[in-house]
Amino acid sequence: MTDDTRVEWREWGADAFAEAERTGRPVLLFLTATWCDDCHRMLVETFGEPRIAANVNDGFVPVKVDVDREPRVRERYNMGGFPSTVFTTPSGELLTGATYLGPDGFRSVLDRVRETWDERGEEAGRVPRALAGNETPGGSVTTAIEEHLAGQLDSQWDPEFAGWGDDAKFPMPRTVEFALKRDRYKATQTLDAIERNLLDDDGGVFRYAGARDWSDPAREKLLADDAGVLRAFANGYLYTGDESYRETAESVRAFLDADLWSGFAYGASVGPDGERTDLTAYAGGNALAADAMLTLAAYTDNERARESAEKALAYLRETLVDADGAVRHLDADDAETDLLEDVARVAAAFCTAESVLGDGVGVARVVADRGLEVLGDADAFRDGPASGPGMLDRPLRPIDGVVEFADALIDLAALTGEDAYRERAEVAVGAFAGAAERMGAQVAGYGSVAGRLTRDPLVVDVGAPVGADLHRAALRIADHEAVVVPDSDRTPEGTAALRGRDAAPAESPDALMRLVADAAE
Repeated sequence: MTDDTRVEWREWGADAFAEAERTGRPVLLFLTATWCDDCHRMLVETFGEPRIAANVNDGFVPVKVDVDREPRVRERYNMGGFPSTVFTTPSGELLTGATYLGPDGFRSVLDRVRETWDERGEEAGRVPRALAGNETPGGSVTTAIEEHLAGQLDSQWDPEFAGWGDDAKFPMPRTVEFALKRDRYKATQTLDAIERNLLDDDGGVFRYAGARDWSDPAREKLLADDAGVLRAFANGYLYTGDESYRETAESVRAFLDADLWSGFAYGASVGPDGERTDLTAYAGGNALAADAMLTLAAYTDNERARESAEKALAYLRETLVDADGAVRHLDADDAETDLLEDVARVAAAFCTAESVLGDGVGVARVVADRGLEVLGDADAFRDGPASGPGMLDRPLRPIDGVVEFADALIDLAALTGEDAYRERAEVAVGAFAGAAERMGAQVAGYGSVAGRLTRDPLVVDVGAPVGADLHRAALRIADHEAVVVPDSDRTPEGTAALRGRDAAPAESPDALMRLVADAAE
């Protein structure tokens, strides 16, 4: 991101912190994003003020960070939104921080930071609790976790406007998917609210609504958010057969292909004015998009969605996933590798590709194996390698990333028949089980993966090739957590069977539906 300020911005990296150590100055981190209007406004109105720029250059080492390119920096230094204005010691420990600051507010903060630094120096720095090296609150993975989070769907429900919570409303696609199986009314009411209030005329989905009634939308559109919403609407169609959900999923698909496809991969975002587009291709975002497209294709035979998914998967396979399973965040020489969010989403997308296209489990396996080796040094996974400047060398174990990777490992266990992947997922989910009673609907995905671990998995072995009627019927079973294995050698040719269930294989789509219905009773 470029700007016209006179601040002498450094790039994020060890050199900036070394300069701060050498000169005895604090670091000023400005966390920004291409899609963020307030970030651009602060660059112009605050850092564009000559006296502020001079004070920053004289008294600090200023570093501007693109939070999409540096997600580990985002998670460690985010002050609750973007922009984040963060002051640190030369070792990277926090002094103070805020979000948007106008010129007057920024001057006041600068003065306070200078006073604190002059008085206390490095001793003024602090490390957030999540980075302090404490063990995660472990426990057993039991049905109580899923039951508690299902209860949160009710206790946090907004009966007047739909969605969960009484403030700003986010789409929360994983919570919607959790609710589709456990409280369908609330799930569909929320999908309807998203469609009415956050769906733009071009098919894209606004990031969130600023008010409880879903008004005042933040109009930027991010690939990862839109992909999640696309999949949620596709799953809404799976459970209800409501054509409006299929149409909304298709409209989001069309937006992604029209506005974010760069010719070889999906870009990251479209700004709120529709004119500022970031076509940087990130591994996690492209994996989410491919997964969502395949989900839509599986339920509807949508060829455009299938083709789009195949192209995104090809880019990942050929450009961002190395032969040893290392996943690069983006195609750049200095790009980070082995980030949990990327590993989890890439593994999940290729598991979905195996179920829908009959090709992908090899990539999913090598990526998962590498991720387990690099990130699995404790029960809960790290968000990336424990190395780097600032506080990057302090392990962070985010529950959202753990949920995504555990979900992918459960799928991988079903596709490969290797229970070790499922067992490792249970260990990772158990690492947070001691805090489950304090969790809310925002992390309902944790309840979903815990639920999968406490009951026999629904795995459909199909003794028929991809595209056969039995395969297509298996993909349309009304359970988005089911795993379909095409061309399986576990059931006779021309049949489909439920793995681990004592029932004769089905020889037709109708018989398969009856088999699934009987198993659910």
